[in-house]
Amino acid sequence: MPALQLDNVRKVYQSGDEEIVALDHASLEVGDAEIVALVGPSGSGKTTLLSIAGGLLSPSEGRVVVAGDDISGYDPKALTRFRRDRVGFVFQSVNLVPFLTARENLLVVADFNRADRKAAGARADQLLGELGLGRRKGNLPGQLSGGERQRVAVGRAFMNAPSLVLIDEPTSALDTKLGEQVMELIVSEVRARDTAAVIVTHDLRMTHYADRTVHITDGVLESSG
Repeated sequence: MPALQLDNVRKVYQSGDEEIVALDHASLEVGDAEIVALVGPSGSGKTTLLSIAGGLLSPSEGRVVVAGDDISGYDPKALTRFRRDRVGFVFQSVNLVPFLTARENLLVVADFNRADRKAAGARADQLLGELGLGRRKGNLPGQLSGGERQRVAVGRAFMNAPSLVLIDEPTSALDTKLGEQVMELIVSEVRARDTAAVIVTHDLRMTHYADRTVHITDGVLESSG
C-alpha cells in the first residue's frame, strides 16, 4: 500500500475575480518506506503540495490518500486527529516552543496524543540520543545551534511514530556541511523506522539522499527519476 497518493489534485485561491492556481492537477505516488525529494523554484507549489499531503490544506479538487485513508473529505476535526496520529512535520522555520527544553518540545507531541508520560519520556530520550542531543535535552532552543534546533525538530516529527514524514527545506538555514549532517540524520531515522518521507528542497546537492526526485514548476509536477 502506498504511503501517499495524490490523484489529480488541484489547489486554487481566489483573488478578487482572478483564480490563482497553486497546484495544477498533480498526481504523485510515494511508496511505503520511500524517500522522495520534491524540487522546484520559490513559488512553484512545493509547500502547497506538502501542506495538502499533510492535511494542513484541503485540495480544491482531487483525492489525497495517506496509508489507505482518503483524507480529501475530512472535516477540520478529523484532519486534526489525522495530523496528530499519522504524520510528522519538519517545518522550514523549525517552530520549536522557545520556553520549552529540547526534551519538552518532543513531549508536547505525546501530550497531544495523550500518550503514557513514562513511555513518551523514554521515546524522547531515545530519539534525542540517536540525534546526538542526549546531553542537550535540557537546553532551551535559544541555547542550541541552528543544526541542533533542526535535529530537535526532526526528533519531534518522529515522536508519534508516523507513517509519513513531510519535511520542508530542512537545510535552507544551514551551511553545506551541517545540511549534509541533518539530511543523513533524517534518512537514518526514516530508514530505521520504515517510514515514507517527502522532502521539499531547492538544493540539488541534497537530492542524492532520496530514492527519487520529482520536479515541480508553476504548480505542475514535471518529471521524476
